[in-house]
Amino acid sequence: MSASPRRRPRQFLALATDTLPARAYLGLVALGVLVLFLAPASPYAMASALLTAPLSFLPVFLPFGAVTTEGGAADVVAAALYGGWLLLCALVNAAAFGALARRPDRTPSARPGRALLTAAVDNWPARVYVAVVAAALGTFLYAVLLSPDPGFAGIWPILAAAPLSFLAVAVSAPAEYALPWLGTLVLTAGVVLAGLVNAVLIGRLARKVGGSPLSRG
Repeated sequence: MSASPRRRPRQFLALATDTLPARAYLGLVALGVLVLFLAPASPYAMASALLTAPLSFLPVFLPFGAVTTEGGAADVVAAALYGGWLLLCALVNAAAFGALARRPDRTPSARPGRALLTAAVDNWPARVYVAVVAAALGTFLYAVLLSPDPGFAGIWPILAAAPLSFLAVAVSAPAEYALPWLGTLVLTAGVVLAGLVNAVLIGRLARKVGGSPLSRG
């Protein structure tokens, strides 16, 4: 039974705030935002963007960018918009963690692992996300294997499958120095796994917010 439109915002906020994993995640994001304000030049200032990925990187794919100013009201508006966007991204991710922490919706005969992975393909939000990751990864592989100048094509699948895809970059770097094709293989496998994790989280969230009432787990 589908949740009514009036109940969905309430269910979403409940998922984002009433489980320990969701609260712990929001605490980490708040710490990252604090570091961003106290030490904006520090390498740790990117923590808030990484923790709220992949949604926090969505503006990179949009046909417009941030406006650079020298101060004034425009900077205040830009900061407010960025803060609001980070908050929305954090709530979505926290709700996904909350949905994952709850009891999976499965039949008694279904295996837990299979029931969990099914969430990556049995709903439209997860399917659209998988298509985005596949398109980004396909663009990367075409650029590396067939294009004479791959350029920075690798950035697209990394951003699409963030934040775990950054671990794939770290693992693939040593392999890249040894054998270039091995680095490409490791990065591709890492992006696939990172995208699968994100797709499962998106699917679980879509099920809980748009499907059956919340179940405790």
